Amino acid sequence: MEVLKNFWKEEEAIGVVEIILILVILVALVLIFKTKITSVVTNAFKSFDKDSKAILK
Repeated sequence: MEVLKNFWKEEEAIGVVEIILILVILVALVLIFKTKITSVVTNAFKSFDKDSKAILK
């Protein structure tokens, strides 16, 4: 029974490590592509603004 408890604790720790690694990779990708992401979002909002003004006319 003790072996099973130890195995379960090890599995939980591995899951936490996996989540931390995924978060680190996501943060790194955001930092690497920050300017591109900003550009895409800015262009999208400009397009939405332009289209909404055309609809309201």
